[in-house]
Amino acid sequence: MLITIADVLVPADLEEVRGMLGSMRFEDGRATAGWSARLVKDNEQAREGAALTLLREKVSAAILGHEVFALAARPKALTPLTFARYGAGREYGPHVDNPLMNGIRTDVSFTLFLADPETYDGGELVIESVSGEEEVKLPAGHLVAYDSTSLHRVAPVTRGERMVAVGWAQSYVRDSARRELLFDLETAKRNLFARSGKTPEFDLLAKSSANLFRMWAEV
Repeated sequence: MLITIADVLVPADLEEVRGMLGSMRFEDGRATAGWSARLVKDNEQAREGAALTLLREKVSAAILGHEVFALAARPKALTPLTFARYGAGREYGPHVDNPLMNGIRTDVSFTLFLADPETYDGGELVIESVSGEEEVKLPAGHLVAYDSTSLHRVAPVTRGERMVAVGWAQSYVRDSARRELLFDLETAKRNLFARSGKTPEFDLLAKSSANLFRMWAEV
């Protein structure tokens, strides 16, 4: 399941995040890559420290507090966020994310875009699937979430600077198809309620959605 989510960061929060990143030091991103991904990773990441810890807390809270992300990912835990930048000529070649990070199983990968798309060229997140490649480049403050099992890459930046926050979620529902089914049921349930109120049909949908989540949840 691939989903884009608007306005995870509102403009005021986005400016605060950019300001905090502007005062941080960055280092070679290859230090956190696996042995094979290190061969194709060419970016910089915000350096560990107290300022990064505060920034992670702020942005993680915004992500976890967004209703659509919560329904799509069913997050049990998040890894510490990584704040990465790509200057002109930099990219991240094809790779798959590590299955475990910081003791957390990676079920859902996500990228939160922090730079306005008109300020840089290239830098699309390219996600591979059986139907081909899908390129994603979103407005600042918007997020894309997708299955961590996917091969993906970041296209070369040819002008300006790409700035993103990336992270991974362990889901209460390990299977992607089940997460998508729960998301669709929840969407249908809410649309029905908005149109007709609390009807017997709504109650059946609510019952089925809750019981499927109960059946599939890993706690």
